[in-house]
Amino acid sequence: MQNVTFPSNGGTAHGYLAVPGSGSGPGVVVIQEWWGLTTHIKDVTDRLAAAGFVALAPDLYGGSTTHDSDEAGKLMGELPVDKAAQDLGGAVDFLLGHEAVTSSKVGAVGFCMGGGFVIVLAAQQGDRIGAAVPFYGVLKEDYPDLSGITAPVLGHFGEQDSFTTPEAARGLAERIRSESGVQPDFRFYPAGHAFYNDEDLLGTYDKAEADKAWTATLDFLHANLT
Repeated sequence: MQNVTFPSNGGTAHGYLAVPGSGSGPGVVVIQEWWGLTTHIKDVTDRLAAAGFVALAPDLYGGSTTHDSDEAGKLMGELPVDKAAQDLGGAVDFLLGHEAVTSSKVGAVGFCMGGGFVIVLAAQQGDRIGAAVPFYGVLKEDYPDLSGITAPVLGHFGEQDSFTTPEAARGLAERIRSESGVQPDFRFYPAGHAFYNDEDLLGTYDKAEADKAWTATLDFLHANLT
């Protein structure tokens, strides 16, 4: 586990890299929530490495993190979607060029704001993304053109989520279907927003449902990344 830098958008981006004990594996980009590159996101990256993946979590806020919802909303609001997507594209380049990465495509897993960016990244990167997993995705603006998505998509959403409502999630699924032809597998859990976040910043962590979603995610990534 180490902090790394990689070229992106004509400059340098930073991130947290975790490599499995075997020394190699398929690549996965991990995309942060609106809180920033927190200990929770680093822990998720480590969990993916423990499951056999080379996982990279880019730092989209340039070192800033917060546990305050108002500040998180401000940081998210000040983050240009295009710049973040370019940083994430740099992360894809980094993984595909890394000696430890065995896959010809990379996976993308993201949470809250990062879940929204998973969909954007899959649309922008096309067949360089081999598996896309948004957890309760949120964007501050409408999704751009999604016709570039070629990867299979597995989404996890809470039935009691007031940020990304089930209706909004179903609308996103329909947009993915109609614009890209990909049939996403969106699953709904009896839980609220951020039910996978065991730092429990919103008080909605649900271990039983989180474990179900995580097991499905690992199975999906293993099945689609070779």
